[in-house]
Amino acid sequence: MTTKQPATSILVLLLLTAILFAGGYALRHTVSSFLLSFVLAYFLDPFVVMLERKKVRRIYGIMVLYAILGITSFFIIAFLVPLINIRWYALLADLPKYVQKGKELFLGLAGNFQPAYATEEWNWLFDKITESMDTILAKLGSGVYAAAGSVAFNLLNIILAPILVFFMLFYKGDIISGITAWLPAGRRDIILELGHEINVSVGGYIRGQLIVSLIVAVFSAVALFYLDVDYALLCGIFAGLASILPFVGVILATIPPLFLAYVKFQSGIMLLKVLAAFALIYFIEGYLVKPLVFKKAMDLNPLATIIVVMAFGELMGFWGILLALPIAAAIKIISTHVRRGHFSQEA
Repeated sequence: MTTKQPATSILVLLLLTAILFAGGYALRHTVSSFLLSFVLAYFLDPFVVMLERKKVRRIYGIMVLYAILGITSFFIIAFLVPLINIRWYALLADLPKYVQKGKELFLGLAGNFQPAYATEEWNWLFDKITESMDTILAKLGSGVYAAAGSVAFNLLNIILAPILVFFMLFYKGDIISGITAWLPAGRRDIILELGHEINVSVGGYIRGQLIVSLIVAVFSAVALFYLDVDYALLCGIFAGLASILPFVGVILATIPPLFLAYVKFQSGIMLLKVLAAFALIYFIEGYLVKPLVFKKAMDLNPLATIIVVMAFGELMGFWGILLALPIAAAIKIISTHVRRGHFSQEA
């Protein structure tokens, strides 16, 4: 009986997880809107809690928060959004030209490079790369405009998010009380303690990562603008988003500015300048910003981290990448408590 009980529980848990993922995929747009609102509410709640400690009622604290966000959003919408929009559509128009120019430069390099050994193999490799560039160039237009359509669709999430965030913040106490009431009485204390531990780890990570991404985006955009690389603002935003990815985000962030810099200047010195700028930025991020922002490391295995990010990114897209590490950290905390036997103790 004791051997069948855990096996049955595991099967039920796996079945519920599969149903959850299937339902999430079927309602992915609704889930995306909910996750965006949840992350924003999670990020903003400490500000409301701080006002509550100063004897400000929660509803008034939320109103103050929304007033500040409203003023900030007005300046962002009035100045930053039009600039990003102009640069985005300019990039859509110029990107095929950049790819074509890059192909011409590559063919020029390939023509000047004559290896002494394995000539046929090198020619085959160059031909394959050229075919890939042609494929990219053929699909580029439809791909980027499809991406633009996706961004336009997600504007609905941005409109709904303030409403959902307001209700999440306002009814936070009722939501927690409702969840607590469903917890088994004999395990309630340990589950609440577990929830608090996960909240400290995951909450610190989400808030810290948003701050780090913003800093990386600003530093990258300023550095590329100083180096006169085209589309410095968009490359900076991409670098900030790429910083969410552990380890490989640094590589991904440098590829677009390196490509744009080489096509424009055709200079190895300029490539070294871009690499030096990003090396300095990520040195500051890794050794100065993160130690200050992340007060408590998540202490996850690097290999497991990459696998988890890839798996959740495949399942949930952007939100899977963003939430992969918090979910992995929560699973690690739960497994630690299970190994210690906290859930097997008598009620």
